[in-house]
Amino acid sequence: MARSTFAQLLVTQLRDLGVERIFGVVGDSLNPVVDAVRTTEGIEWVHVRNEEAGAFAAGAEARLTGKLAVCAGSCGPGNTHLIQGLFDAHRDGAPVLAIASHIPSGNIGTGFFQETHPEILFRECSHFCEMVNSGPQGATLLHIAVQTAIAKQGVSVMVLPGDVADEEVDVPQRCELATDLGRVQPAAAPVGRLAELIDEADTVTLFTGAGVRDAREEVLELADRIKSPIGHAFGGKEVMQYDNPFDVGMSGLLGYGACYEAMHEADLVILLGTDFPYSEFLPGGDTKRAPRIVQIDADASRLGRRAPLDLAIHGDVGLTLQAVLPLLTREKSPRFLHRQLKDHHKALTGAVSAYTKNVEKMTPIHPEFVAATLDDLADEDAVFTVDTGMCNVWGARYITPNGKRRLFGSWHHGSMANALPQAIGASMAFPDRQVISMSGDGGLGMLMGELLTVKLHDLNTKILVFNNSSLGMVKLEMLVEGLPDHGTDHEDVDYAAIARGVGIGAVRITDPKTLKKQLAAALATPGPMLIDVVTDPDALSMPPKISAQQIRGFATASTKIVLGGGVGKMLGMASANLRNMPR
Repeated sequence: MARSTFAQLLVTQLRDLGVERIFGVVGDSLNPVVDAVRTTEGIEWVHVRNEEAGAFAAGAEARLTGKLAVCAGSCGPGNTHLIQGLFDAHRDGAPVLAIASHIPSGNIGTGFFQETHPEILFRECSHFCEMVNSGPQGATLLHIAVQTAIAKQGVSVMVLPGDVADEEVDVPQRCELATDLGRVQPAAAPVGRLAELIDEADTVTLFTGAGVRDAREEVLELADRIKSPIGHAFGGKEVMQYDNPFDVGMSGLLGYGACYEAMHEADLVILLGTDFPYSEFLPGGDTKRAPRIVQIDADASRLGRRAPLDLAIHGDVGLTLQAVLPLLTREKSPRFLHRQLKDHHKALTGAVSAYTKNVEKMTPIHPEFVAATLDDLADEDAVFTVDTGMCNVWGARYITPNGKRRLFGSWHHGSMANALPQAIGASMAFPDRQVISMSGDGGLGMLMGELLTVKLHDLNTKILVFNNSSLGMVKLEMLVEGLPDHGTDHEDVDYAAIARGVGIGAVRITDPKTLKKQLAAALATPGPMLIDVVTDPDALSMPPKISAQQIRGFATASTKIVLGGGVGKMLGMASANLRNMPR
């Protein structure tokens, strides 16, 4: 039987499983793995400037491709840097393998230089985390780690002491992985009860999340059958917003339109493939007329953890809706749907008029105008990554999905500085596709070293910086709590000059009249480009007509009006839906 080092076996088997790259920073305990990558065709080492960015990049690659992605960190500080990006990947269901190298095995437990206990450290952000104690054991653990990351859609961590990586092992016969995962078929009894609840209800609202990605047609068919409005969380935006005659917008901190009202005024709310965390925006016992709530999810652990349920269904959303549709018997009046569509249109009209009047003439440039212009100019299949904070607002309000575009950020972990490293992962996976990082100046400043990564690998990444010299979302949070903002503002920084200093093409935009022309030219420039747009830090100041009582905390429906800022092309879609209603 052939022999090799365990590091060589690890890298070769990852290559054979379809892994094309490993994101990381080289370091002594990791050197055997890096050298194995050097000598193995078909897999590359992607040098990043911080292991955190490598984990973010791997998570983005996994989310876009649906395949296993890999990152690595050397012992001690090297692998502890991974934790932020791994939490993000794990909570968003991205299959990622992290190789956390370790000090020499004989020194573990002695307080050796750079000693940590990674198998304890990463336990909360992984489905599998074990230390490799020998080369032969490592071959078994590799299979388990990869299969677990794929099966459970999350992170697996292999803790690898440097001396074990160098250990010679027999090359085992390859063991096939299950990568084409099945779908969860719901039990018949709860499906029957769901049909009864739908038939009993006069009015129904559907609320969708990322779990409807493969069930869009079934959701639309159910909405048409029962005359139901469809709302969505941010995770469901790119799947359900476009070409949807039942759309009533989004709920939550960034919400818009009539989604909140549609959920609270219905007799029955059906949560479809969503783990929407903000329970205060869901109907509950604090209302005079609480709707019944049904939740459908392929992950049974999510059922009922956000709101008390009248029915919980463990099953794939598409399969569940296929099963329930033939059981429905009652025709529904469209009056509730039509009223919600009208309210949705009215809400969007108000938001647009409040935030877009004469915006082309206002300086500093309104960030809403920047995002709307970007949406017009970006490719039909562009990938957008959005920083946590106000860039989430611009992504939610202005980037128009169409079934080809992708839009994501740090949806569940809410980490700053995610957009640029996620864009790096997207650009590595799809070098010929337009990838746009919608970065806040706070987020870019936190991991600005990754500009060097973009330059080193000559990535076709466009970095659009909303440069308002402020941590805008934190500032708004302080204001709505009645606190004076403090520590949120800082001196203006010319990020375009910094980008040029590292060899990246850049443009700084300060005049709204030239925004469209300069932005179009920057997006059309091959290779990396940083677009530094100086935006208004007060763009989301609260309208004076909102009372202090209404804005107290984020847990009120009126707060989502505060996070207004216009709604892009959604008003046009809402108008079209009204026109399509029978008279």
